[in-house]
Amino acid sequence: MSVEVTWWGHATATVEDSGVRVLTDPLFVARLAHLRRRRGALPPPEAARADAVLISHLHADHLHPASLARLAPGTRLIVPYGAPAVVPGLRRVAAARGLPVIELRPGEECAVGPAPKSPAAGPTTGVAGPSTTATGPEGTTAPRALTIRAVRAEHDGRRLPYGPHRVPALGYVIHGTARTYFAGDTGLFPELPDEVGPCEVALLPVGGWGPFLGHGHLDARRAAVAAARLAPCSAVPVHYGTYWPIGLDAVRPHEFHAPGQEFERQAGLVAPEVTVHRLGHGESVRPRTTR
Repeated sequence: MSVEVTWWGHATATVEDSGVRVLTDPLFVARLAHLRRRRGALPPPEAARADAVLISHLHADHLHPASLARLAPGTRLIVPYGAPAVVPGLRRVAAARGLPVIELRPGEECAVGPAPKSPAAGPTTGVAGPSTTATGPEGTTAPRALTIRAVRAEHDGRRLPYGPHRVPALGYVIHGTARTYFAGDTGLFPELPDEVGPCEVALLPVGGWGPFLGHGHLDARRAAVAAARLAPCSAVPVHYGTYWPIGLDAVRPHEFHAPGQEFERQAGLVAPEVTVHRLGHGESVRPRTTR
């Protein structure tokens, strides 16, 4: 089975591998505080269909309880260790919707297979259920469990009043037929290739939601450098061209429109062996996973 990636906008994407659907940082709203969705239709209901959801850090555009409330009961939430303790909205939606919660620290991992058909009793912490079989009825291929490994991110992912040292920002490596790295939000740091390890596909943030990017972020150039260091077969730019502050349409508009194309150009210069798949909102691709 090949991997399929669908980008819904911002940091929200679906990675389907071995018949298991993993959704990243779901954000399904037209407006969030001072931000409005300027490009791309709102994701359709099928975007909320997932076996597991990865939450990279606690910022409201990555951990959004109202979007999590659209998930089906039994969908597993994989979150940074300590997140439920400091975000009451996460605890409430997990309990109300029957979403088991798995908390991970950098370097820890869990197995995730298809979500159970019956609603879960409530949030739990630990490793997901056992692997499913590799063959189904009449010789068809049935979904197999994926391994989700949390990796360090260089990002201040605090949700006030709690600081970044209590709940770390994470990236994740999804290991099935291929290894897919979802970076969340991160800056470049020397240990990044060792943290992530080998990967065939990388979902890399290349922009943001405002005219300036601070420390702990990748812009198009730094994301291209990250692609060169990680050396995946394919890279998919995310986290750009979706949300923008209300009233700032005329302020540095190239920071909204250009990051995906600029990443593609920069990657061609510093990481020409990496195939860049620049998607439109709602578009899917089966990225190259072999060299």
